[in-house]
Amino acid sequence: MSTQSVSVQSSNTNTIMNNISVLMTCPMSEYLEQELETRFNVIKLWNHSSSKSDFFKNNSNFIKAVVGNTELGADAEMIDSLPNLEIVSSYSVGLDKIDLDKCKEKGIKVTNTPDVLTDDVADLAIGLALAVSRKIPVSDQFVRNGNWIRGDFGLATKFSGKSVGIVGLGRIGSAIAKRAEAFNCPISYHSRSKKPNTNYKYYSNIVDLAANCQILIVACALTEETRHIVNRKVIDALGPKGILINIGRGAHVDEPELVSALLEGRLGGAGLDVYENEPELPEELFALENVVLVPHVGSDTEETSKAMADLVISNLEAYFKGELLLTPVM
Repeated sequence: MSTQSVSVQSSNTNTIMNNISVLMTCPMSEYLEQELETRFNVIKLWNHSSSKSDFFKNNSNFIKAVVGNTELGADAEMIDSLPNLEIVSSYSVGLDKIDLDKCKEKGIKVTNTPDVLTDDVADLAIGLALAVSRKIPVSDQFVRNGNWIRGDFGLATKFSGKSVGIVGLGRIGSAIAKRAEAFNCPISYHSRSKKPNTNYKYYSNIVDLAANCQILIVACALTEETRHIVNRKVIDALGPKGILINIGRGAHVDEPELVSALLEGRLGGAGLDVYENEPELPEELFALENVVLVPHVGSDTEETSKAMADLVISNLEAYFKGELLLTPVM
């Protein structure tokens, strides 16, 4: 094939792509928006928030792809409103904001962004465990407020060597385990089934896992089965010296029970990246020095944000070129 014919073919492909309408559900990465706009006709749902019914009525027939994330994906109502929808590409690993059953029913392809964010989320899990146990945020404020002049800060608790229980030993859970092992932490885990090729102790019951670890880290996918998997029984099993870390989804934890346990001293501490009703969270947590709060930033690094955006775009390009999807969910 000549260089001229290749150039013409590429130009034709770009023209076809530019005519494809892609709906972005909410603001995500600026880089992602810009790169999508160079390839597709991008429609931003948040610019039409005051009249969504009119928006779908006027635009539904043109939209062939949806790009969503953990804030707003593609629920059954949205999918039903888009009769020509062919693919949902999620700027996330988690799929709980996408109605997968509805996508399967309608033959809609779904992709996500696994692997590229594994290291960042695992890093944050360990960071939160260290921050809670060593009281890093509290000691930082102690120094900034000038209190060191009046006396020593006091003692924290050790992280190295503490037994770590992981809920969900998938990509992220395994990466957390690997990091915790470097701190000489004994590792155990709970999942739907025992994993092959690992020497970590397996507990088929999460209550037993919590009772036999000092730090419990939630890293599983959110499903109906795992919603509120960390309930009062699990929290009480972890106990007044135990630490709970959640880098999964807010709904994994029964939040009112968590707050009660922390206020009553039935739980030693918590490090949270996710919450049930983000960005709202219980105000009672703000005053607790044994709690470290971060605003769902598990994968929010410059490097990973770009890699996730590139993967979203590559999946869309592959689909509309008739090529194999890079990270298909279905």
